[in-house]
Amino acid sequence: MSSTLLSVSIALLGGLLMTRAFKPLKLPAVTAYLIAGVLIGPYFIGRLGIDGFGFATSEAVHALSLVADVALGFIAFSIGSEFRLEDLKKTGKQAFVIGICEALTAVLFTDLALVAFHFAMPHVLTLPQAITLGAIASATAPAATLMVVRQYKAKGAVTDILLPVVALDDAVCLIAFAVSFGIARTMISGTVDIISILVNPIIEIAGSLILGAIMGWILTQLEKMFNSNTNRLNMTIGFVFVTVALSKLSFHIGSLHIGFSSLLVCMMLGTVFCNICPLSHDLMKRADKWSSPLLALFFVISGAELELNVFSDIAIVAIGLIYILFRSLGKYLGAAFSSKATKCPPQVCKYLGITLLPQAGVALGMCTIAGNEMGPQGTLIRNIILFSVLIYELFGPVLTRMALTAAGDIQPKGEEVTNRRKNMLEEAAKMFHIHHRHR
Repeated sequence: MSSTLLSVSIALLGGLLMTRAFKPLKLPAVTAYLIAGVLIGPYFIGRLGIDGFGFATSEAVHALSLVADVALGFIAFSIGSEFRLEDLKKTGKQAFVIGICEALTAVLFTDLALVAFHFAMPHVLTLPQAITLGAIASATAPAATLMVVRQYKAKGAVTDILLPVVALDDAVCLIAFAVSFGIARTMISGTVDIISILVNPIIEIAGSLILGAIMGWILTQLEKMFNSNTNRLNMTIGFVFVTVALSKLSFHIGSLHIGFSSLLVCMMLGTVFCNICPLSHDLMKRADKWSSPLLALFFVISGAELELNVFSDIAIVAIGLIYILFRSLGKYLGAAFSSKATKCPPQVCKYLGITLLPQAGVALGMCTIAGNEMGPQGTLIRNIILFSVLIYELFGPVLTRMALTAAGDIQPKGEEVTNRRKNMLEEAAKMFHIHHRHR
């Protein structure tokens, strides 16, 4: 227990110190955390085998999966606040169309490229593997995107569309993966299972939204019992923990599988809470500050989980590069064409697709399912996704920052400080006038 606590402490402190070391390079904090995780992971400092000083094995990293589950819950809860009804009236339709189009375009492009690779080299990549990888391509990592937005206080047309689109990605990805993976298993086994292809994913999405909505309503009612902001914050944090725990439940009714997506459940929790609780705006801000060190630890642990040995297999590197290239092309073109079709501002059409490249948690979960149920064929899928996640997580946040900066959503530091001071002076002036009127 003491060695685990020491490893966690070193992970958090190492990640924070790495952000200072990387500050001259102007890299996002997410990238610094990930690199810190790689350094204290099993392939570098962890290899020294010093108890508590880094993570000596992959098992030691996986033992902290609870941190990842809770951190993703808070990330999803925060993204849920982007679905306020007053905001959805402005961008809801556009975000819905873009979210579906960019995800499915990524699936199409990746499928076409990998199926072509299969016919060229059938002994390296099978058709079921190609189809499964194509479905995983639709997933986008909300964690890295949200961290970049928070760090640089991004605000503007691209950011307004980005977060709802990232949230919708999870639902689209669940359906795309279920259908494609069901077809892939049919090719391997020769038996068609309509329930696992269509029924189970619909039940999972509907169940997740219903559970999240119920929890959001209950949280709002419980908040009314407290007058202290501290107690309200404690209630909010505790409720996110409870919701994450409930979303991990799963059971079977005959051939039906009843399960939940923790991301969708917590997003719905945040959506309902922010729309019906009058104090949600302030409480969400406080919860974001409270969860900041938790998210930093999450990214350091994510960096330690990255498998560097995937570089030793030429086939994995080759297929991985094709996967990265065509998924990125699909994301960019899908976002560009759909945002243009929905009459979004020019900067959204040009830069939104670049911000959708990061990929991690959802994709890793799906490749784990493939690894468990496809045997040796699933192992190749897992290694290719691990390779792509390594590349996307290290370079995706940098590209997101560059795109948001070019779009004008991230202001230069000097201008940001000037605007902040201007806003503070305006608020002070308003308070003075109100006080003067009351006198």
